[in-house]
Amino acid sequence: MSDDVYESLISKLVSLEIPPGSRLTVDTLARNFGVSQTPVRAALIRLQTEGLIVGKHNAGFSVAPIPSEKHFSETYQIRQLLEPEAAAMAAENARADDVRQLRSLCSQMEQLVLDDTKKNYGRFAMLDDAFHSALVTLSENELMKHLLETLHAHMHLFRLRYHASVAEEAINEHKAIVDAIQNRDAEVARLAMAAHILSSRNRMMPFYHDVTKKDASVSQNGLVP
Repeated sequence: MSDDVYESLISKLVSLEIPPGSRLTVDTLARNFGVSQTPVRAALIRLQTEGLIVGKHNAGFSVAPIPSEKHFSETYQIRQLLEPEAAAMAAENARADDVRQLRSLCSQMEQLVLDDTKKNYGRFAMLDDAFHSALVTLSENELMKHLLETLHAHMHLFRLRYHASVAEEAINEHKAIVDAIQNRDAEVARLAMAAHILSSRNRMMPFYHDVTKKDASVSQNGLVP
């Protein structure tokens, strides 16, 4: 049940249905979802570890602000340094089952784009995160995996911009990476991932100021009904 609450909240956070800065109360959310407070608390704690929600002692939870432009820029710099190498190593390590898993994630993302409903926003972000996480896991570099996981890059990125065309472009780039991994071509995988990260940055950053402007307009004391 906490997974259901978590996915629902992810969708609302990514689509900005619950704006940055909004206060979240366990009791109100439990009533809205028709569940006890236990799964709501579990979902909120999970979201807090992922940087989407801020929890303060005796002050409850609130939605994290959109990270600064400097933060996003630095996140892309780190990803550009690490993820192409992870893709190259994945091409050397991946087995047939691993390739099938990556293609399955791409297929699931494609289906969400075809459905194109607002509730799919969060689900797409989760699958995008799972794709990149699976690929980094295949690098078999635990330190690299830990460093990239701490960025929570994908959840925050889709708070900037979600649109079917953006998602379709990302999926096609994912497929190019998987093709290179299946062919065990480390250099092509490296280049495909580097191109994907650069394209992602170019797609997302133009929308940064629009979203942060909305962020600044939300009262920090606003309670989510």
